[in-house]
Amino acid sequence: MSEKNREGKTTARERLAAERQKQKGAEKRRRALIVGASVVCVLALAAVVGVLAAGAGKDKKNTTAGPAVAPSGATGKDGLAIPVGKDSAKSTLTVWEDFRCPACESFETVYRPTVRQLVDAGQLKVEYHLVTLIDGNMGGSGSRHAANAAACAQDAGKFAAYHDVLYANQPKETQDTFADNGKLIDLAGKVDGLVTPGFRSCVEDGRHDSWVTKSNAAFQNSGFSGTPTVLLGGKNIYADQSMTPAKLKQLVQAENKG
Repeated sequence: MSEKNREGKTTARERLAAERQKQKGAEKRRRALIVGASVVCVLALAAVVGVLAAGAGKDKKNTTAGPAVAPSGATGKDGLAIPVGKDSAKSTLTVWEDFRCPACESFETVYRPTVRQLVDAGQLKVEYHLVTLIDGNMGGSGSRHAANAAACAQDAGKFAAYHDVLYANQPKETQDTFADNGKLIDLAGKVDGLVTPGFRSCVEDGRHDSWVTKSNAAFQNSGFSGTPTVLLGGKNIYADQSMTPAKLKQLVQAENKG
């Protein structure tokens, strides 16, 4: 065999080896694409299953899409505030709260005696706005159900007393106990005269659910960062690390002297 022929055969073998290597590379890439596509399909399926599961966990009876029915005596923009105290009070405390919020319960426990004292003295009016942040963060519907029940208590003229009962019996943040209307009605039994057919119907029908949803939307659009948000004279006093019940009392009394 001539040197030229040997070189020709060697070149042919090299080209064939190169072609085979090229085909192996293409096959490897094709398999990778197939596997990748399969993973995408699995993830997409998982997402669909997740959406379906989330939907299955929602209330079968959802009344939040109906017209917002404000509780009796609600005031402020769009009737989203529940007032406690005399209209003639010179100072107004605006409180955004969630009945499932542990920090809200802490605020109520520490400040309630002073707030109630100032309210009873006619020096302070409190405007409560009800929020459902924990429902959104932790899942469930206890914040909304409790807020609706509190609005039903407002219809009966017993908001303040029922408000305090809910915080005194607040479940752990991770437990959606207040989603049970039966539990909310049982707690209402701690307030004299609150449990009536009208109150029971209001709670079970979710009469104020859409109003609660509207109140929460107002909070989300306000720029506030969390609950409780407590405003006095437009300033968030809860964010003031130096604030105490005694200091709050001094501020309110100073406003009443002015």
